[in-house]
Amino acid sequence: MTQNTPNTQHTSKPKLNGKSAFIYYIIGLIVLIFDQVSKIGFQNWLKVEYTSVPVIEPFFNWTLAYNRGAAFSFLANQGGWQKYFFALLGIAVSAFIVYYLRKIPKSAKVLALGLALVLGGAIGNVIDRLLYGYVIDFIHIHWYDVWHYPVFNVADIGISIGMVLVLFDMLFLEKRRNQTTI
Repeated sequence: MTQNTPNTQHTSKPKLNGKSAFIYYIIGLIVLIFDQVSKIGFQNWLKVEYTSVPVIEPFFNWTLAYNRGAAFSFLANQGGWQKYFFALLGIAVSAFIVYYLRKIPKSAKVLALGLALVLGGAIGNVIDRLLYGYVIDFIHIHWYDVWHYPVFNVADIGISIGMVLVLFDMLFLEKRRNQTTI
């Protein structure tokens, strides 16, 4: 005779990405390739740092700039150690993302996409730091000569959009996903 207890809850483990994380690695690779090709193209075209070509006046130019620091040139004038620090940080973050993409639930598609975009962007900027000692930037948003957003690149776009998706997942999707697995 089997005895049933009425208050027993059945918890199911979510199915993890595992080998299907490969698709997200491909997305990261696409970001990386687009980033590196665009940087090489703009560096070969504009050649000299701070060369600027108006695209849509008064607010969008192609401007070649070298970022020797982190976001917004943070720590750019620190003598060179920051190149290695930010390269190692980028490698560590990338390694964690490669590992973590296999461990998250298959249902966390927004999170996985966000992490894939961050992965491609992080590796793109690490490659620049290791090859050149700086990150190549070329997208310049401004308003006449009154306001200038720091010059950025495709890797930065991937990182920014990726982080927005990760935050969106954390704020709006993670709780719902966790409730369905209980």
